[in-house]
Amino acid sequence: MLSAKPLRPQRLPGMGRHDGWVPIRSSVLAELLPPGPGEWEHVAGGESGASVLYDRGRQRYAKVVSSERIPELAAERARNVWLNRTAIPSAPLLDWRETGAGACLITQAVLGVPASALDASALRRAWPSIVLTVRALHDLATDRCPFDRTLSQMLPLARASVAEDRVVVGFLPEALQCTPPTQILEQIEAELAVRLAQERTELVVCHGDLCLPNILVDPGTDQVTALIDLGRVGTADPYGDIALLLATACQTWSDEAMARRADQQFAEIYGTELDPERQDFYLRLDPLTW
Repeated sequence: MLSAKPLRPQRLPGMGRHDGWVPIRSSVLAELLPPGPGEWEHVAGGESGASVLYDRGRQRYAKVVSSERIPELAAERARNVWLNRTAIPSAPLLDWRETGAGACLITQAVLGVPASALDASALRRAWPSIVLTVRALHDLATDRCPFDRTLSQMLPLARASVAEDRVVVGFLPEALQCTPPTQILEQIEAELAVRLAQERTELVVCHGDLCLPNILVDPGTDQVTALIDLGRVGTADPYGDIALLLATACQTWSDEAMARRADQQFAEIYGTELDPERQDFYLRLDPLTW
């Protein structure tokens, strides 16, 4: 699974949908990056307070956070360790460094490009591998997963985000970007009893942020090489993943007909009948939980 050199810098956990970020001070980086030779260069800023660096010489990535973000990065590390022990492809964890100044998560570079970098034809070729990877993730034993991302965990996040006026409008479906977040939350609350019942009967291990940028694909083989950005892995309703995957893939498909065929192929390979109302629920909920 490892390569001599990644096809291009991959997205690492934290290089997600939070565009605003504060660079880590160079003195903190010097303290937290592993000692010894390294050709570290900034490749991106992740969530606020995080920096992501790439060591070109040893093909590894470092995500560095300041002290106030240590618990969050530690939780991400725990999920990375857990998923590395399964058959699900993920970036191997190499090192963890923590001081009073912050923490640093080191992972091995993996061959591949984000699925969001593929054009429609390439994504169509990789689609069966993507669906099979999602199915395999959802087939993991839930009683062996120590992480909880059920609605009992997500709803408090959504309520706090709305109450504190922290909802990022750009994360919402376009049709809802002019709708007050309070109204969106009220609609979600009204459906909660139904969604809780579905979750109880169909609980799976979910990625938690299964958008195309978090899926690495080898364009030479059209196979998934890793799932990345693992900070939200946990047991949840499968539609928490399905809704995000299909919605972000729609941004790549060349037209609606191609999108419908891809959705149909997903349902056939995954082994389900898609529920549009359930997809819509999780597309409304997810943006409120960041």
